[in-house]
Amino acid sequence: MDDRALLELSLERVAERIGDPVPRVYDALFAAEPPLREMFVGDPLGSVRGEMFHRVVDTLLDVAAHQPYADGMIAAEWSNHHMNGVSTAQFQRFFDIVVQVFREALGVDWTPPIDAAWRRTLQRVADITTQAASTTP
Repeated sequence: MDDRALLELSLERVAERIGDPVPRVYDALFAAEPPLREMFVGDPLGSVRGEMFHRVVDTLLDVAAHQPYADGMIAAEWSNHHMNGVSTAQFQRFFDIVVQVFREALGVDWTPPIDAAWRRTLQRVADITTQAASTTP
């Protein structure tokens, strides 16, 4: 299986195990980065969080498949978040937290191939983010 297929497989299994992972992802994000909670005070129903999460998942799948869209999307979103006071570390931390929540949800079914696919994908995200940050004054 290629990386995109492994990511899709893990996403399907996560949904089977815990349903919608959005609440868990944002609970973990806010626990790790409490100041970010303030950015979502205008989102009491979680619709902004849900939309963000779904864009992240789509983008991660594109990253895993080496689609050219992914680099531009990540760079643009890093820039948008940076302008709103999100540090590069916080931006990258979000992706790490998504994977952490998925790993916890799958438990023993988090296989070495799935882990490797997610690690490669997160490394590409970090590389793209670092590149975007290095070209911003």
